[in-house]
Amino acid sequence: MVYAVVRAGGRQEKVEVGTIVTMDRVKAGENGTIELPAVLLVDGDKITSDAKALAKVRVTAEVLGDLRGPKIVIQKFKNKTGYKKRQGHRQELTRVKVTGIK
Repeated sequence: MVYAVVRAGGRQEKVEVGTIVTMDRVKAGENGTIELPAVLLVDGDKITSDAKALAKVRVTAEVLGDLRGPKIVIQKFKNKTGYKKRQGHRQELTRVKVTGIK
């Protein structure tokens, strides 16, 4: 069983080949693929966490599409002063499918 922990949009995700990950928006290269930096690699009983060895590890992913996250409503209120503020936010996201760990 081979899996890797990769850095995906400010977070770390555990991925295997075929895993679909939703992460912060990234630009795809030509042919719609991206490369994710590995933080940890597990290959059977062998665990690799050395930075020099991980520099050689390639985790490739295919971009499936861009989407937007759920609406988050931010409300601020101060009692007895008449201060109210309402703001909304939707995060830009990208859905990718891991195609290879080498």
